[in-house]
Amino acid sequence: MEQFIEWITQPWPWWVAGPLIGLTVPILLIIGNKSFGISSSLRHVCAMCAPANIPFFTYNWRKEMWNMMFVFGVLIGGFIAATFISNPETIVVAESTQRDLAALGITDYSRLLPVEIFNWDNLFTLKGLIFFVFGGFMVGFGTRYAGGCTSGHAIMGISSLQWPSVVATIFFMLGGFITTHFLLGPLMALAGF
Repeated sequence: MEQFIEWITQPWPWWVAGPLIGLTVPILLIIGNKSFGISSSLRHVCAMCAPANIPFFTYNWRKEMWNMMFVFGVLIGGFIAATFISNPETIVVAESTQRDLAALGITDYSRLLPVEIFNWDNLFTLKGLIFFVFGGFMVGFGTRYAGGCTSGHAIMGISSLQWPSVVATIFFMLGGFITTHFLLGPLMALAGF
């Protein structure tokens, strides 16, 4: 058992993790013609909780309970992984990336997210407003505008040969490159880094 725990806490190579993620698409299609995606679960929660007659939330959300159970399982799995079987080693980051991030004030690689940005102290500050509120709004708006999130388009949409998903994924990637290379520095300066 100890060897299994040691094995599972190590980072998995792409040739194991990638196919496991990719296999969710045919499994969901075979089991019940279901589409993989996470962002639609927010719509289902709103449809469950909002009794108003808003047309966007007026549909049979009970038929999509499998999606809610999937998201719940992701949350539980993430909690178990982070609490009980997380890798104790410092995250490996390329030296060139470390230099670029150090110029922005990010030097702690002990967690999955930069501690200098994502911590409770920053929640009610200008940093928190920019990275959590504004960033969250942009992600939510982009997800709704694109008709789905990156996982839905890149994993499900492309594998089922949907041209809009190819276009959406290309623009997700372009947005990430532009933000990383051109917007991250000014945003960090604005937030006080």
